[in-house]
Amino acid sequence: MPASSFTLLPSLLVGIEVVRADTARAFARHVHDQFGIGLIDRGAQKSASGRGMVEAGAGDLITVNPGEVHDGTPIGDHGRSWRMLYLDPERVFELAADVTGRAVSREVEFTRPTLKDTRLARRFEALFPALIAAPTAAPSMQAESALLMLLADLLSPRSSDAPIVAATITPARARLDDDPASEVDLATLAADAGLSRFQFLRAFSRATGLTPHAYLIQRRLQRARTLIANGLPLADAAAAAGFCDQSHLTRHFVRCFGLSPGAYAKSVR
Repeated sequence: MPASSFTLLPSLLVGIEVVRADTARAFARHVHDQFGIGLIDRGAQKSASGRGMVEAGAGDLITVNPGEVHDGTPIGDHGRSWRMLYLDPERVFELAADVTGRAVSREVEFTRPTLKDTRLARRFEALFPALIAAPTAAPSMQAESALLMLLADLLSPRSSDAPIVAATITPARARLDDDPASEVDLATLAADAGLSRFQFLRAFSRATGLTPHAYLIQRRLQRARTLIANGLPLADAAAAAGFCDQSHLTRHFVRCFGLSPGAYAKSVR
């Protein structure tokens, strides 16, 4: 397998994580708390998305919404390389309000997980170097302008028939979101929903795309990422996020994000 490389680059704008990657790794199903916009530079991949299985090749844009279950497998033997921007939802909602001229909460989303559009690819090509430029006033204005133009073309109003979590599982999901480090069993979650264990398992999986256990692991990973970025030692972050030890965190972290917690810590500090 070709060598993998993942690089987190410093971003000129607050609330945006900039990643450059080149790998033949296949990623397990996972979620991000952020919006993601990327461009495939070389090779191709197939991935699960909220709209089903999709494929993207060189020159294609890829997008993902917060909480959207996805994975990624290279097509061919030589992997693929891509550049990715992860945007905090609050940042996206703020910019979307500028685009739409009205306050925006959770009313927008990316509806196309892959796009073959040379005009939008050029917009991304203009945005990426502007985001990692030296921090002066002019590049900051350039980056923000380029980001607004790209989001204006990509964001769509959330469809009224978009999948939503059934009201019956909302309390159980909130329990996992609010305290992912706690130990909880299937019977307790099912009781929160007023369902049998089997009914709850089926309803939760249909609503979120993940089993309750897989969802809990994702929430723990997101908690660990935040703690590591804030400077907490890796072992302490693993324990605080609910992993049994640092190696347990590392195994899941690498499967989903492609780099170790230690490498991530070095990139964000």
